[in-house]
Amino acid sequence: MIRWLIVVVLALVLFNGLAAWLRRYFGFGRLPGDFVFRAFGRQWDLPIGSTVALSVIAALVARWL
Repeated sequence: MIRWLIVVVLALVLFNGLAAWLRRYFGFGRLPGDFVFRAFGRQWDLPIGSTVALSVIAALVARWL
């Protein structure tokens, strides 16, 4: 279970780094379940819905290959 927690945290960090690019070209980050809030003078993204969507796409591609 700790392995899955590490994977989810790493996916969220990676997605947060790519959020601006993915939002501009693919519309990710605006799905239901994606949260954006301001705290401590920064904008924070919590893309739960988009992470689930990307995980489903990755699983389908992995199963296909």
